Amino acid sequence: MAVKLFVGGLSYSTSQESLRDAFAACGNVESATIVTDRDTGRSRGFGFVEMSTNEEADQAMSRLNGSSLDGRTIKVEKATGAGPGGGRGPRR
Repeated sequence: MAVKLFVGGLSYSTSQESLRDAFAACGNVESATIVTDRDTGRSRGFGFVEMSTNEEADQAMSRLNGSSLDGRTIKVEKATGAGPGGGRGPRR
């Protein structure tokens, strides 16, 4: 079963392909997605990577958390559910 990882601190210039390539060194990458602003299409500076196994996900976290990708220090951790409402706070 795939393990979803949250990747924060991404450069706005990081592509899904370069994100996939960085994680491919740690195992099989099932998907790599960069979250974009729905209005502008610009990267929001974070994304998600799905690794094939827990072992590959653990290796990716230990090797890549705190490393540099496209000139930025990235944060890698297991993704958690957004919860009700998609993770957004209350609208004001």
